[in-house]
Amino acid sequence: MSDRRSLWSNGRVAHSSLLGRSEADVYTDGTLHQVSRPPLAAICGAPFGERDRELLWGQCFNVLEVSDGWAFGYTLYDGYAGYIEEQNLEPSKSPATHRISVRQTMALTEPDFKATRAKQIPLSLGSEVRVKGSDGTWATLNGAPHALYVPSRHLTPLDRRATDPVSVAELLLGTPYVWGGNSAFGIDCSGLVQIACKACGLPCPGDSDQQMAQLGETLDPGTPAKRGDLLFWKGHVGWVSDPDTLLHANAHSMSVTYEPLAKAIERIAAQGDPILRHARLTPH
Repeated sequence: MSDRRSLWSNGRVAHSSLLGRSEADVYTDGTLHQVSRPPLAAICGAPFGERDRELLWGQCFNVLEVSDGWAFGYTLYDGYAGYIEEQNLEPSKSPATHRISVRQTMALTEPDFKATRAKQIPLSLGSEVRVKGSDGTWATLNGAPHALYVPSRHLTPLDRRATDPVSVAELLLGTPYVWGGNSAFGIDCSGLVQIACKACGLPCPGDSDQQMAQLGETLDPGTPAKRGDLLFWKGHVGWVSDPDTLLHANAHSMSVTYEPLAKAIERIAAQGDPILRHARLTPH
């Protein structure tokens, strides 16, 4: 049975690539949209369903169908299929040029941090924006109905990749644990892995079971852990920060935390969950 998270079809409509392979009434290439209501939009398994994952402001979603206020489609980055409320999307008119590369920032309606009447729009690490210009201090973004301004130092060009995913993940220390979360406002274990991989230009699926099946090279049991390795348990994943420390978003602390690696392995094993896989990412 196909995994609905990676199936670009809901029975009524399917992506054109599935013609002859998946039954549907209509086949379409879809229409590229992006998240237009900050700071993020939930991806649900069904209309009015529970949150599976999240897309951040500016990130792209290919819409195959809109029905009763819900858009069905898939994320452009990892192909994750689901439903997003239509009001949170708009057709993609121009591609993003930069990403937010700090934990959080504020987009302002005036280029002045002392302007108390300026509207403040919170944006998470990983949000994607189109920069129209910069005076070196403030970057001017496309905004509706007016331009928005973000500190230039909080932005990085999309084509400039981070080199250490753990350093990216460490920006989110203390972030609340939120099931299905992908942002600095709330994140889960697989979200912490994906946001760091994405900043480094590394392909990465959305959920921990998908990540366990696809990411990196499997290492033999007993291989010494090093920074950047991934450890997988049933339903959980964490970064190795150093040979003695795990960095993970976890429901034990309800936040992104460092935890002594040996203690974390022992604690999780006591719950009946041994390590299932030790992986090392391969450079791209």
